[in-house]
This record gives sequence, C-alpha cells and structure tokens, in this order.
Amino acid sequence: MTMCKQLQIPLLLATALGVLAQTPPPPQLGALAPSNIAKSRPKPPFDLTGTWQHGGGQNNNFRFSPPEGFKLTPEAQVKYDASRKAAAAGKVYQDDIGDCWPAGLPVIMTRVWPIAMIQLPTAIYMISGFMNSVRIIYMDGRAHTDPDVVVRSFNGESIGHWENDTLVVDTRNFVDDHHWLDNGIPLSDAFRMIERMKLIDKGANLEVEYTATDPKSWVGEWKWTKRFRRMDDTDITEASCLPDLNAHMPSMKAEHSGR
Repeated sequence: MTMCKQLQIPLLLATALGVLAQTPPPPQLGALAPSNIAKSRPKPPFDLTGTWQHGGGQNNNFRFSPPEGFKLTPEAQVKYDASRKAAAAGKVYQDDIGDCWPAGLPVIMTRVWPIAMIQLPTAIYMISGFMNSVRIIYMDGRAHTDPDVVVRSFNGESIGHWENDTLVVDTRNFVDDHHWLDNGIPLSDAFRMIERMKLIDKGANLEVEYTATDPKSWVGEWKWTKRFRRMDDTDITEASCLPDLNAHMPSMKAEHSGR
C-alpha cells in the first residue's frame, strides 16, 4: 500500500464519522402514525380500554393526603400554613380548580367523574369527564423530552412500560404554578410520579400504587394506593369549566377566600 493510500483511509474514516455525528436522529413517529402502531410488539398483559371511576370506600380515599410525620420545604410550608389558617377561618385557600385551572395529575385521577381510557400499542389515552382533561401515556419506547425544551403541563409527560403483569408509568415535566397536591401543598416543576398499575378481581378493578417525589416541596417519597371500578354502563360527556358558572361558589368570593 502506498503512503498516499495509507493517509487517505484514516481521512475517509474521519470524514465519515464526522458526517454520522452531524446527522440528526430520525424524528420520533407520532403515537397514532400507522407505521408506529404496526410495529411488532409483545402482547400486553391487559387492556385498559373502557370507562373507569375511582371506587372510594375504605382505604381508598380520593385525596392524596401527606403521610404521617411529613416534612415540607420552607417554601411549601408557608403555603401549607396559609391553607390551614384559611380552613380554621372557614375559608378556602387557593381554589384554583374552582377558578377553572386544570386539576392536573394526580388529583385528576380521583375526582368523582369517570375516565375513558383507550389503549393502543403505542399509547394509552385517558380523557376525564372533569373538564375533559386529556392524559397520554406513551408506550412506544420513547424517552422523556429534554427538560430544557419540553412543553410542561398539568398532567405531565407520561412514559410507560410493562413489567410482567404490571404497567409502570413514569411521569415528569409538570408546570410549577397553580398545581396542587392536596390541602395547600404545592407541586413544582421537580414533581415526579411513578405509578404501578394492575388489574385485579378478574379485570373488574384497577389498582394503582403511586410513589411521588418533589424535592422543592417535601422530603422523601410519598405513597398511596387507589382502586378504580370498571364502569361498563357509563360514558363521559363533553364538559367545560366556565368561570361565570362557578361565580356562585363561596370559594370564588373574596370574603370566603384565603388567597
């Protein structure tokens, strides 16, 4: 091999590697793209398609209350104390839902309205009867969006995968304003929730184990377990939250508000 050819080969390899490094990855296919849906995947352990509603009952409260001995950050403690003070005075603190702000995750999951779920190979769509809030759990193997460019939302960005007979959902990238957990406890953009979902009672009920962290609002992990009933005789309907319809609510009046 001549000296010229010996020099050309490394140069060509370096050029090729440089081109590959500059080539952007192919765009993520949309969850509803036919070619994405048609990809070969293992059969899921169960199908959530149907209408579901939080069941209530013993050890199944709709609230996401803090655990015993919980510790808040100083910033969150200020808001929690203000909430307790308002409650003691017979007022409501920061009723953003009554003011038509989205309930957001996790509160949206346990309202008294049913949730319609549609499961596809690439995503699970959840539409709540409350404000028709939409939540999407992506199941096509994508990663979470870069936090520097993601469009944050009240329901966050949910990515799911199967672990045996359990659907594990990791949700991040939430908004950091007008978003509450319970009783005056704020949620920040650092909030993260892991859900472990499985069908029980021969598919009649859905059990969800929640694990939540928010280092800007509290210390450690908070956990809850909620159960939902399959409602085969129920459909959701169109619903809108209009401020003028809520104007009669006591929490919307200044004398009853702890804002």
